[in-house]
Amino acid sequence: MRRFLVRLVINAVALWLTTLIVAGISVTAYAPGGTLEQVLTYLLVALIFGVVNSVIGNTIRIVAFPLYLITLGLVALVVNALLLLIVHWVSTLLGFGLEVDGFWWGVLGAIVLGLISWILGIGLRPLMGSDRKR
Repeated sequence: MRRFLVRLVINAVALWLTTLIVAGISVTAYAPGGTLEQVLTYLLVALIFGVVNSVIGNTIRIVAFPLYLITLGLVALVVNALLLLIVHWVSTLLGFGLEVDGFWWGVLGAIVLGLISWILGIGLRPLMGSDRKR
């Protein structure tokens, strides 16, 4: 459970930093207000992103494995951009959340989001604990 919560916070912080860096990606809060509403919105969008990435993303990665080999992994940029666009679509249906201005902003956002998540994941790895039972 702790690992899940730490990954959720990492994704939320990475998403927040991505919206600050990439001009074509923004997040709309579910209710106008202060900081609490913004934080909860980022956590909800990070949760949606995690579900989409684990369910749809893994399915696409398995099916498109030959394309990953042929393109030496460059198709991962397209897949991650499409996953961001799916999160945009789902959050739009909910009435709040991630806004991506187009496919190329999604590609740039996916690169930035992946790098920031990776760096934060390395820094917060001790908080996640180990997967193995002792």
